[in-house]
Amino acid sequence: MTKESQNIEWKQIWRDDYLKWICGFANAQGGRIFIGKDDRGKTVGLPNARKLLEDLPNKIRDQLGLMPHINLLQEDGKACLEIIVDPSNVPISLHGSYYWRSGSVKQELKGHALTEFLLKKMGMTWDRVVAEKATLDDIDDATIELFKKEAVTAGRLPDISDLSTKELLRKLHLLTADGLTNAALVLFGKDPGEFYPNLFVKIGRFGLDMVDMRFQEVCEGNLFQLLRDVMEQLEKKFLIKPVRFEGLRRIEELEYPVPALREMLLNALAHRNYMGSMTQLRVMDDRLSLWNAGTLPPELSVEKLFQTHRSIPRNPLIAEVCYRIGYIDSWGRGIEKITDACRAAGLPEPIIEENSGGVAVELLKVPASEKGVSERTGDGFGKISERIRKDFGSEPAKAFEIICQHPEYTAEQIAEKLDKTPRTIENYMAKLKKAGFIERRGPKLGGHWDVIESDEG
Repeated sequence: MTKESQNIEWKQIWRDDYLKWICGFANAQGGRIFIGKDDRGKTVGLPNARKLLEDLPNKIRDQLGLMPHINLLQEDGKACLEIIVDPSNVPISLHGSYYWRSGSVKQELKGHALTEFLLKKMGMTWDRVVAEKATLDDIDDATIELFKKEAVTAGRLPDISDLSTKELLRKLHLLTADGLTNAALVLFGKDPGEFYPNLFVKIGRFGLDMVDMRFQEVCEGNLFQLLRDVMEQLEKKFLIKPVRFEGLRRIEELEYPVPALREMLLNALAHRNYMGSMTQLRVMDDRLSLWNAGTLPPELSVEKLFQTHRSIPRNPLIAEVCYRIGYIDSWGRGIEKITDACRAAGLPEPIIEENSGGVAVELLKVPASEKGVSERTGDGFGKISERIRKDFGSEPAKAFEIICQHPEYTAEQIAEKLDKTPRTIENYMAKLKKAGFIERRGPKLGGHWDVIESDEG
């Protein structure tokens, strides 16, 4: 049986409110609405099917400006209607509101999401829009010179050393007859924060959880300045350099691989929604998480990011300049490069999640985490943590790690550490108990958790 999905919706009767669903299909990838079917896709019949067949085309045309195909179907002697909605090349609104079909959910587009949608429908992207008040005086000459030098090393541009700032910006399509684009200011602006208040990157140092805030820094400037300043802050203030020796050589390396950190930051700065919130980098005792505004494009999913996929940049002008200077690929290999760098450093694959209207990439400091867990429980429990992370997600794994270090903690104490509700933690614990990873001994107050060692590798 066909399932309700991104492109299919089942409704038992017609309501005018379903014009929103038709609007959402038209603005997204198109789809079909069946009237006269229950939520399992079984035909239940539609007594007024023939009248709706006559009325709906005019109603949809008058309110949405669309002319979908409407078919009268007969299944098991019962009538239903099939409304076929093609994707529209122009934005479609209903009473001034715009709707979008995402997965099996209809949602109203508002704020920055609406602006981005309208630009895309007009064949535009935010970075190509002209910043009306900007002039060449807003461009930083030092960043221009840095770009010229690094472009020579990358070898992806012809000789540009003799070009003036104006000529270079025109060559990179950052300066048009109408003026400087948003991309020009993001990449080369003296003070792009004057134009875009949320362009900065906020870095926070936490303990094991988000409650334990220790200190923070804010990095401001254009994309190239942000890349340099954030990496310097991480190296000097937020991350440690464990010391190891190879023979007589003393080697100090960051606890996370620099290529992975750099690629994460470049992806965030090149592909973020600059109309949204600032980029946030959270450094904790056992992990590092980078979040940037802007969800994945409809053509991609988190799963597809770990597979071979084509590059679909939100800001093609910004991405093209970063490619020309040799900072990024244009083949959609960013996540692959981060994953390879983590594997080479003995770390697990990055964890990627869509949340709060953006994308978060998380690196795990497994060697240190395993060490902290194994001090009490033995070497195998770091591996159990990774199995839990794979089977149940990152949050239950974090709860497990807290239990390993604090077996006396109650669900309320774990909830406080992870900024969750006690009910959520109790659900995590129930799953872990059922899977045989933990067991509660004694009463709620005064008892403790036992971590059950598995016979599996």
